[in-house]
Amino acid sequence: MLFSLLRGNLDFTAALTQVLAILVIVFLVLPFHEWAHAFTALKLGDTSVKYRGRLTLNPMAHIDPFGALALLLFGFGWAKPVPIDPRNFKNPKLGMGIVALMGPVANIVAAIVGGLIFHAIAAFAPDFFAGEGFGYYLDLFLVFYIQINVSLAVFNLLPIPPLDGSKILFVFLPDRAVAWFYRYQNIISIVLIALLWMGVLSVPLNFLSKYVLTFVNWITSLPFSFVK
Repeated sequence: MLFSLLRGNLDFTAALTQVLAILVIVFLVLPFHEWAHAFTALKLGDTSVKYRGRLTLNPMAHIDPFGALALLLFGFGWAKPVPIDPRNFKNPKLGMGIVALMGPVANIVAAIVGGLIFHAIAAFAPDFFAGEGFGYYLDLFLVFYIQINVSLAVFNLLPIPPLDGSKILFVFLPDRAVAWFYRYQNIISIVLIALLWMGVLSVPLNFLSKYVLTFVNWITSLPFSFVK
């Protein structure tokens, strides 16, 4: 995001609005993302999450400073991962896959909430977003908020360790392949950060995010389609 400002793609006011959206996501949505992991793990049988202080929406329990900085710089970031003990699941690989999926689902839910607010205002107060007053900046905020949540969901679904998508992929891989990924997870993580820094992943991520955004926009506009 800061790179967009430096390149001149965002004016200063729009950049501040996007920073505000990112702060809301860091302090509200990322904790919701991690809580979704912890809550799902608990429901699937891993009671150990009760004692690790992660069954909470308190942002201080979840914020990772480097992940928050990455979100500010690149639009893709992370919080502290919730420690999960898959041995407590009836089916460890499937259980981990379900737990992993709930994080991106939490981001899509957050995006849908933002979309519903946006379409509700547009339907019942169509002139509210006009002009350059508060409504204009709320419009920008909601657009950024929805876009970032969708980007986070798509990013986390990449089948690359340590992202959530890798745990979903592992459900379908033999144990030997899963062990290989875990053995080299730290190296893969460094490569992932380097690819983000160089912008190599921007094209596929933006391509996928566009279609998810279209879906979120469509589904959140449906309840207000009767308003003329």
